[in-house]
Amino acid sequence: MDADLRPIIEDIADQADDFLAEVSDRAQARAGISEVITMDYPDLSPDDRTEVIAGVMKVLEEEDFFGTEFVGDPFESDDDDEN
Repeated sequence: MDADLRPIIEDIADQADDFLAEVSDRAQARAGISEVITMDYPDLSPDDRTEVIAGVMKVLEEEDFFGTEFVGDPFESDDDDEN
């Protein structure tokens, strides 16, 4: 992970309780994180955006943000389950 993205990841993860309060799944969380990046960090490249989203999701998983009822790969798209 690029060291200068860590402060951005930590900042967004610290705000997660506020902007993800009504989120019920990981796809919604990724969309919410993407929205925060668009508003607060519009100059990030697409690759950096992807890395920040993955980093924030990892932090949220480590903090058990989604609860124990969610198991499996936190980076797997919920859409993959429909196949």
